[in-house]
Amino acid sequence: MGKKELLLNEIEQVPEPFLDEVLDFIYFLKTKIVRERLDTAIASESTLRKDWMKPAEDEAWQNL
Repeated sequence: MGKKELLLNEIEQVPEPFLDEVLDFIYFLKTKIVRERLDTAIASESTLRKDWMKPAEDEAWQNL
């Protein structure tokens, strides 16, 4: 049985009053993933900017 199936089985057993907390935690995890990806993109930008700002880079994209 995969992890997703295990989670679904566990969720089926969670009492109704706690389901809001489970859902909030899932939303938290999704937000965390998006935030980590954004942080990586922002961190990469300063490094990649060195190459992006070169005249040769402008010439390479000029015909697109």
